[in-house]
Amino acid sequence: MASQYGIGAGYHGRRTASGERFNTYTLTAAHRTRRFGSYVTVTNTANGRSVRVRINDRGPFIKGRCIDLTRAAANAIGMGGIARVTVQ
Repeated sequence: MASQYGIGAGYHGRRTASGERFNTYTLTAAHRTRRFGSYVTVTNTANGRSVRVRINDRGPFIKGRCIDLTRAAANAIGMGGIARVTVQ
């Protein structure tokens, strides 16, 4: 499961775990173990849409979720708040 983060919580402009500024309008994501700067392809299993994102933060910290996407990345795959995805 993937989730969308940074909406309405005051994250935009704050520092990510990698040290860069969080920008909800870029194609980036948070992952617990992938290296900062690495790229992954996230595919929404409900509609087959996919997006390539760069890992720049840590998370998600909610059990059962594997990746947190910015607003731009979530919109690119047609995702609302959470969605079942594959990460490659």
